[in-house]
Amino acid sequence: MKKGVTNWPVTILLILGCVTIFFPLYMTVIIAFKQPSEMTNSVAGALAFPSHWSLSNFAEAIRVTDFWHSLGNSVFITCATIVLTLLLHSMTGYAIGRSMARKKKYKLLYFYIVSGMFVPFAILMMPLVKQTAQMGLDNMIGVIILYLVFYMPINVMLYTGYLKNIPMAMEEAAEMDGATTWKTYWTIIFPMMKPMHATVAILTALGTWNDVMTPLVIMSGDQNTLPMAQLNFQSQFGTNYNLAFASYLLALIPILIFYLVCQKQILNGIASGAVKG
Repeated sequence: MKKGVTNWPVTILLILGCVTIFFPLYMTVIIAFKQPSEMTNSVAGALAFPSHWSLSNFAEAIRVTDFWHSLGNSVFITCATIVLTLLLHSMTGYAIGRSMARKKKYKLLYFYIVSGMFVPFAILMMPLVKQTAQMGLDNMIGVIILYLVFYMPINVMLYTGYLKNIPMAMEEAAEMDGATTWKTYWTIIFPMMKPMHATVAILTALGTWNDVMTPLVIMSGDQNTLPMAQLNFQSQFGTNYNLAFASYLLALIPILIFYLVCQKQILNGIASGAVKG
């Protein structure tokens, strides 16, 4: 682009994109702090700031949704899924990525795993519900295992692609020094994949944290995650959007903090992974 020349079509598109993202967030914050008596049918009334900023909606939302219990379940499921994903999927990607060039069966295995991205959850839902119940996995452990399976295709594809940026010479040198494959992986390869670890972690965390369907159909009893807790407002508080939006903000804050902490590594991982294909 020429220096000092404004590209108006791109600028307009960027402004529209910012407004599209900012407007729902603005409405969520405004409504969460309003009282039900301040909700009007007019556009001006809906967009106006609350006359009195109060945290009462948040306190009530915490009570109704049993927030701390649901938060603990969501944190446990998300953290366990991320840790196991980084360990298992990175090892799988390494084993396949370093072997598929020499052995055809590993390339077939790679395509078989990646093809799992094209299988919709709706097709698997009923068999999984029955199978997890029969195996006693209709709980958080079962949900974590399912997440490991569901996110394996995309994560293995990311790790395999990122390994192309790591030269084989480093592993050959370690082998010459007497290092085993296991030691080479943990001391050389695993630390070098740190940017991709961050990318995989945030993608897995976002999908796990926001998922409603899998815990809803798998977990039994009074086990709730934060997204599942939001369903209470559809029946019990059908018109009380103030509590619902306050609860949405509470559920958004933890994953937003996680993203802000990891965003630099995410961008590095995406940029590095795009260098070679």
